[in-house]
Amino acid sequence: MRIKLIYLPVLWLGFGSCLAVAQNAAPSPESGAQQVVDRDLLEVTIGQLEEFYRSNKYTVTEVVDWYLARIGRYNGIYRAVQDVDKRGALAAAAREDAEAAAGGKDFKRGPLWGIPIVTKANTSIAGLITTDGWQGYLIPGHELVAPRDATIVAKLREAGAIIIGQTNMPDFAASDTNRSTAYGRTGNAYDVRFSPGGSSGGTVTAVTANFAVLGNGTDTGNSIRMPAATSAVVGVFPTRGLVSIAGIAPLDWLLDNTGPIARDVTDAAIALGVMAGEDPRDARTAGSAAKAQPGPYTQYLKTDALKGKRFGVPAFIMTGAGIPFEGIVSDESPAEVAADRVAARLPLRPETRAAFLKAIEGLRAAGATVVIDDSILPDSPDGFPEIASHIATLPYVKEGTEKFLADFGPAQYRSAEEYEKVVGSPLPDTIIGGMENAGRVGRAAIRQVSIESDPHAEANYFAPRRRALAAYTEALDRLHLDGFVYPATQMPPPDETMPQDGQLSGGPHSDTSWVNMLGVPAVVVPGGFYPDGLPFGLEISARPWRDGDLLGWAFAYEQATRHRRPPVLVESGLLPDAR
Repeated sequence: MRIKLIYLPVLWLGFGSCLAVAQNAAPSPESGAQQVVDRDLLEVTIGQLEEFYRSNKYTVTEVVDWYLARIGRYNGIYRAVQDVDKRGALAAAAREDAEAAAGGKDFKRGPLWGIPIVTKANTSIAGLITTDGWQGYLIPGHELVAPRDATIVAKLREAGAIIIGQTNMPDFAASDTNRSTAYGRTGNAYDVRFSPGGSSGGTVTAVTANFAVLGNGTDTGNSIRMPAATSAVVGVFPTRGLVSIAGIAPLDWLLDNTGPIARDVTDAAIALGVMAGEDPRDARTAGSAAKAQPGPYTQYLKTDALKGKRFGVPAFIMTGAGIPFEGIVSDESPAEVAADRVAARLPLRPETRAAFLKAIEGLRAAGATVVIDDSILPDSPDGFPEIASHIATLPYVKEGTEKFLADFGPAQYRSAEEYEKVVGSPLPDTIIGGMENAGRVGRAAIRQVSIESDPHAEANYFAPRRRALAAYTEALDRLHLDGFVYPATQMPPPDETMPQDGQLSGGPHSDTSWVNMLGVPAVVVPGGFYPDGLPFGLEISARPWRDGDLLGWAFAYEQATRHRRPPVLVESGLLPDAR
């Protein structure tokens, strides 16, 4: 990675001192009108913006200008937005303003009309570069310029959203922190020294810092939910198949998902309603309309939605029984299986356990029962983590990359082979061989095959996935549970000014990749703050296709606890990073 992290000003002055300097310095002269705009738009919601537009208090252009100015003011420190599409955003805003003026008082706006959003850098936008966080897609003359919008981008545009930029992400989304070769490091908005999590840390920092109203994240093993937990925002992992992933550069297409990241549950529910729907480009969305709870998802948002509900705490998360990312293939020896399971263990830090136990009191206060019992998805030789560990997607990683390039690659290269021929070097093993192959010391690399034709696919993937989903639902049925609740991460956000365990941490930082393996819905909501002021996130999961109920529970918790508070950003005193 061509990235060099420099933090000397932080270590010399200290973050608290930097913050005090920023807060106590003479204020810049601002007009009273500007102060009103700042007060109106900081932490603004979709509903509030809609009212501003209806009353003609602001135009879309004025709102977009405010967000662009805020990005210009703070992005040099936090580096959340990799590319700002100022020209495209202002053109779209002017078009919407003209439409509203022509439509008069009867003008009908879409659900996201005039809402400034950001999208993650692995999500295709027609005519822009899909960097996927990787410098190899930025080689002059060989950039990965998207020929068309990703399905969700087309849906967001149709609903009236204004895309103002693409957010930073680690290369190929393959890290639990947000350091990329394409743009560098993103800092946590609550303390720039700390990680915002990966791989959707750019979107998370942009949303929590009020660079946009909302954005999309992608999630292969925790990458919407874990970053949301670091930054007091709402992150939604929908039932896999509710939202299309067509046009999103994959890390592991059998585990990947996309969903909204927003500052409150209501905005997330509105955005999910826009993003959801069947798509012929994504086979897993076929038939989703008949399986899913009907929209709009805002109808499930009730303050009493938690009354009488029962949630279980998965025992294996509390004991730190990790599940190997991309699973264990069916032909591994018992010794290899045991070694993989031991390597995946990730203890729950004491301070995170304490934050979790404090956070679930909010569930109980809102009328829910929380059951903590060692029999709930236990850490045992035949328990849930053992079953889920055998859902192996590693042999099929390259197939996802090939499908993406075939549909959303540039004219120069529509396959991994064509990329190597044109550029002169191959795509990294991360996306054509599986990132976990690199860790198979002393073992043969797993051969990449098509899941449709692989005779081992049933043993590798389909059968263990059915067994794990059955174990998940059996625990719900046996104890009459509505869902599960657990910490979204196993630790607080790491300080990236110093090594941890001998190196700057890249993860894993959470124990939730099993959600991706099963494809069940989950949501993270602000669950409080650690003593040092960094956020803690509470995660809730539900039965497949109960996304509406899940959002209702998150809303009731949010309204009962009101944990979200915006960060105080700094403009100077810290070096953003040097590459």
